[in-house]
Amino acid sequence: MPEVTIEIGGRPFEVACQDGEESYLHAAAKMLDEEAAVLSAQVGRVPEARMLLMAGLMLADKTAGLQDRLAAAEAELEALRAAPAPEPERVEVPVVPDTVVDTLSEIAARAEALADTVDPPGTGG
Repeated sequence: MPEVTIEIGGRPFEVACQDGEESYLHAAAKMLDEEAAVLSAQVGRVPEARMLLMAGLMLADKTAGLQDRLAAAEAELEALRAAPAPEPERVEVPVVPDTVVDTLSEIAARAEALADTVDPPGTGG
């Protein structure tokens, strides 16, 4: 079991941890040290036990706030999942009636026939 030296509030502490957990311990110690620094800036030098207690309580308060926000977000997500699916929206696409298509085709054929009489195919004009 490795021994790791961490620093909280400018004070070194030897702490044992499981193999491979050193980086997590350093990250947790950094969070606690940041809270201790806030306390030191606000209150000044305090006894070690009180500093650790107060810094731990500050972290616990932040954690409780985050847990409340997480629970609210999970409840909102669950409500969204439980809500009925919205009704499908009806979309109407305009359709050209077959009679209009037939009439336009007939007009196009007549126009092409007229064009052929003015400029017969193969005359290069």
